[in-house]
Amino acid sequence: MTLSQQTVLIATERGIISPEQAERLRALEAELASGASTDAILPPPEDDERLRLVTGFGDIFVTIGLALFLGALGYFSAALGPAGMWAAIAAASWLLAEFFTRVQRMALPSIVLLVVFCASVFVAASAALGSTVPLFPSVLSLSEQPVTLALAGLATLAAATLHYWRFRVPITIAAGAAALVAIVVGLVAAVAPGGIEAAINPVLMVCGLGVFALAMRFDISDPQRLTRRTDIAFWLHLLAAPLIVHPLIHGFIWPDGTPGETSALPVLAVFAVLGVVAILIDRRALLVSGLAYAGFAFASLIEVSGFADSSTPLSLLVLGALILLLSALWHPLRRGVLALLPAGLAQRLPRPPVHLSTRIASSS
Repeated sequence: MTLSQQTVLIATERGIISPEQAERLRALEAELASGASTDAILPPPEDDERLRLVTGFGDIFVTIGLALFLGALGYFSAALGPAGMWAAIAAASWLLAEFFTRVQRMALPSIVLLVVFCASVFVAASAALGSTVPLFPSVLSLSEQPVTLALAGLATLAAATLHYWRFRVPITIAAGAAALVAIVVGLVAAVAPGGIEAAINPVLMVCGLGVFALAMRFDISDPQRLTRRTDIAFWLHLLAAPLIVHPLIHGFIWPDGTPGETSALPVLAVFAVLGVVAILIDRRALLVSGLAYAGFAFASLIEVSGFADSSTPLSLLVLGALILLLSALWHPLRRGVLALLPAGLAQRLPRPPVHLSTRIASSS
């Protein structure tokens, strides 16, 4: 009988085996698989950035039901006003999580219920505080109402904290961090009334760097990615990336908000730096936020080269080829980049390659 990865993960989280023992079991399994006969069923390749998103088709089935139920609930509770409607959706999301998250431990429904809960609390609090922004206010649209933004963010942060204490869904930490960003933006807007437009990009970038640092703290505390801390780090990286990339490009490279020929190379340079950082920390999610901007940059360069009529398909072709190339060469590139770093520093990064562990062991 083959020992599944899920069994190893649960055994590690419960303290039955140590992370080092779990890693040795994985290495043994890979060794046995490499020496198996051609008739044997080989295990699927292990993903460096595993994400417990769907445990089965039941997750998708339940998620469809949640979307239908909560959407209908919002329709029938609209008579309560915006604040009442969103408060009802938030309450229903919590009650549904009591079964599908706490009892059934379903991954995708738990994520959806958490996102709906926190978003509903934010909108309900904004509406209760007198927000005039229609339907679903965002951080930027509420920046002209700084007190409302800060208080709504504070309510969402408190709700996310209670939710994590009750259900322990990994994405909750990222939701709380997003609420904290809303609080910071609201406080800055309150201190500098009328100047938030000029300060919004630096503020968001600083917040993004702070979220990235928090994500790295979780990543470094679980370098072999065997516990739920790696899931927490994944969602934090997914939040940090747009907070860093968007203000960097729109605030400094595209100050007028539109791409140009002269900004193509700086955008590609930012994308290249993101790629190096993503390889170092072994997080492909960090590159996702820069893909759209890289596509604009490729299109600008292609137009300058005289292929204006086919700039969009050609840019998509180049971008797709680049992503596929990075995917195919990810592990060799990472080994090469980490080999340039001091062994002690490389070993502290998430998922250090085996040859680095061997190199440190032989030098000690």
